[in-house]
Amino acid sequence: MNSARIEFDVPVPMRDGVILRADIYRPTGDGPWPVLVIRTPYGKSASLNTTVLDAYKAVRRGYIVVQQDTRGTGESEGEWLPFAYERTDGYDTIEWAATIEGSSGKIGMFGGSYTGSTQWAAAVMNPPHLAAIAPQITWSTPDNGLYYRGGALEYGLNVWWSLLQSMGQYPKNATSMDELFTKLNTTMQDYDRLAEATYWELPSGAAPALARTGQPDIGTQRGLREPDSIDNPRVAGRYGDVTVPSLNIAGWFDVFSQGTIDNYIGAREAGLTSRLIIGPWDHLSGGTTTPGHVAGINYGLSSLVPGSNESLTSVQLDWNDHYLAGKPAGPEHESGVDIFVMGINQWRHEAQWPLERAVPTPFYLHPDGTLSTTKPAEGESVSNYDYDPADPVPTTGGAIVMASSFSSGQLDQAAVEARNDVLVFTSEPLSEDLEITGRVTASIFAATDGPSTDWVVRLCDVDEQGRSLNVVDGIQRVHTEAGRVDETEVDLWSTSIVIAAGHRLRVHVTSSNFPRWDRNLNNGEAPETATKIRVAQQSVHHDLQRPSHITLPLILS
Repeated sequence: MNSARIEFDVPVPMRDGVILRADIYRPTGDGPWPVLVIRTPYGKSASLNTTVLDAYKAVRRGYIVVQQDTRGTGESEGEWLPFAYERTDGYDTIEWAATIEGSSGKIGMFGGSYTGSTQWAAAVMNPPHLAAIAPQITWSTPDNGLYYRGGALEYGLNVWWSLLQSMGQYPKNATSMDELFTKLNTTMQDYDRLAEATYWELPSGAAPALARTGQPDIGTQRGLREPDSIDNPRVAGRYGDVTVPSLNIAGWFDVFSQGTIDNYIGAREAGLTSRLIIGPWDHLSGGTTTPGHVAGINYGLSSLVPGSNESLTSVQLDWNDHYLAGKPAGPEHESGVDIFVMGINQWRHEAQWPLERAVPTPFYLHPDGTLSTTKPAEGESVSNYDYDPADPVPTTGGAIVMASSFSSGQLDQAAVEARNDVLVFTSEPLSEDLEITGRVTASIFAATDGPSTDWVVRLCDVDEQGRSLNVVDGIQRVHTEAGRVDETEVDLWSTSIVIAAGHRLRVHVTSSNFPRWDRNLNNGEAPETATKIRVAQQSVHHDLQRPSHITLPLILS
C-alpha cells in the first residue's frame, strides 16, 4: 500500500446533537478495511505518528485510521470536561465508524493515557461493532494514580497536565484578543514557575493556578467538590461489561503502571482474552526511547520491544490482524504477559500476573538501621523524626509524569537519604542475585502527634559503590489520634527487577514526596481549605510487637 486518501474534519454526530470532528486516513482501493480509532483531547493531527501507534504504518497495512478530537477539544463542538462524556461519545463514535465509506464494520481502538482511557470508556458501553482494544499506559481507578494515591493528591501530574490543557482551550473560549493574551501569559508564567512557585501554592486541593485558568482540571479538584465525578474515568468494577479482547501496554516507570496491570487482571478475572506487556519505560517514552535509556539508566536496545517485533506499532497491528482483519491466530493472540526484568535486562514471557511462584517475603526494619528477614527483638524500639511541610522531601525519580524539571525513572537518592526526615534501613550485601517480581507492599507501625499525616515508603537498589537507586514507592494518608500507634499498609505498586549479588536492599520511610503528591499539612483540615502548616513529630516502631516491614514478592530458584 503506497498511497492514502485523507479527509479532514469529518463530522461525527453524537446522540445529543453535538458534532465531533475526525480526520480519516484510508488506503487506496476498494476495501473493505477494518478501522482503527483514536479519540484524543490533544489534537487529532498531532496523533499521526506517535509513541502509541504509527498511523501511516497502519494505513499501509490495510487499515482505515480515524483520529477524532474529543468533545470540546480541537475542532469538536461541546463542553470540555475531562472524562465526563467519553463513554457515550465513545459508543457513538464506534458505531459511526462502522458506517463510513470502506469500513468492514470491524472496529478497533488504540492510544495511551487519556486515549487509553477513552478505549475502556467505549468498551464498557459494549458497542456492537467494537472488536478489540489496545490501551496503553492508562489507569484502572482514578483514586489510585490519576487523581489520588493512598488518599494523597496526585498533585504533580494534576497541576502540570491541567495547565497545559488550559492553554489549548483559550483560543476556543476567549472573547477577545486581549483576554486571550492575558490568560495565555498568566498560565505560561504559572507553568514556567511550577517547580519553584506554582506547586507550592496553598490550598493544594483548590490549586490556585488552576482556578486562575477558568478551565477544568484533570479531575482531582472536581472530585473533591463532586465525589460522584470520580466514577467517570473508572474502569475497575466494569470489566464484566466488556466483551472484547484487550492488549495492555505498561511501563515500570509510568505514573499509571499499576492501573494498566490491574486492567489486565480485571479483564482476565472476567474471562476475557487479555495480554499485558510491561517494559522499562516511563509515560512519555512508551517503548520508543533510543537507545533504551530512562533517566540515564541503560536498559539496552532490546528493551524497546518484546521479542523480535520491530516496534510497538507492529505488536499492535499483529494483534489487530487477527481480531479485526480475520487472519489466523498465533500465540500473540492468547492471554499472557511479557515483562522486562530489569537488572538482568531481559524480556520474559509468563502465563499470568501475578506470578504464582512469587513468594511474599517480609524484610523487617531494625533499630540499628538494618533491614533483614529476621524478625526484630522483644522490647520497645522506635525511630523518630520531624516532618515539616514547609521543607518536604523532594520528588526524585519514580513512576511520574509532571513538570519537566522532575525526571522519572531510577535516580540517585543520595540527597534524599542525607535528610533528617528520612529513615533509612539497609540490608547486608546479597550473597546471590535476588529477583523481585510482583506487587510490593509495606506495613508500618507508626504514630504522629497530630490528627493527620502521610507515610511514604520507598524501595531502593544500592550497588557496590553505594549508589542508591529507587525501584518503587508509595504513600498512605492517615487520619488518627495524636500519639496512637497504627499499623498502616502502604502499596508500593509492582516491579520486576533482579538485585545483583553484592548489592543491598534499602528502604526509606518518610512523610512526603513533593510535588508528586501534595503536602499533608498535619492539621487534619481538608486539602481544599488547608493553608496552616504544622510540623509533625513522627515515630516509627520496629520491635517484635510492632514489626514494621516491607514485603517483597521473591522469585526463588
